Amino acid sequence: MGAVTGDDWLRQMAVELGVEPPTPAEAHALLDLAGEAAHASERQAAPLTCWLAAKAGADPLQALDVARRIAARNPPDPAH
Repeated sequence: MGAVTGDDWLRQMAVELGVEPPTPAEAHALLDLAGEAAHASERQAAPLTCWLAAKAGADPLQALDVARRIAARNPPDPAH
């Protein structure tokens, strides 16, 4: 059997966890959230930021706003 698609993976995870998979808008916001975390800090912050948002019960767009505020307070070091 070939590799499972991302959509199939998310559907299977959702079934196993007893939740609905993300809507297209939620998926887009979560990807943006992960990207914000990865670009503003170390890459491992990306999945863990999404986990924190889920643990807090935050809407993905709300969490993205929070991440953008944090990133704005912590601009990247121009030397890196």
